[in-house]
Amino acid sequence: MTYPERKEKEKHLLYLIEQKRLYDLEKVAEDYDCSIRTIKRMLENLRNEGKTITYCRKSNKYILKK
Repeated sequence: MTYPERKEKEKHLLYLIEQKRLYDLEKVAEDYDCSIRTIKRMLENLRNEGKTITYCRKSNKYILKK
């Protein structure tokens, strides 16, 4: 995966979080044709960019706190 492809996938991942539709990392990893660990790294990169992303155990989704 090239850098521009990774950034585009991170952008889409952020969109899924904003729409409250990110709950299954395994499915996203299949869609992106990568590992779950890569998705977790992308989430960590988004957090490092200043996004407050957390996992809600109650709803079993990743959410973006404002």
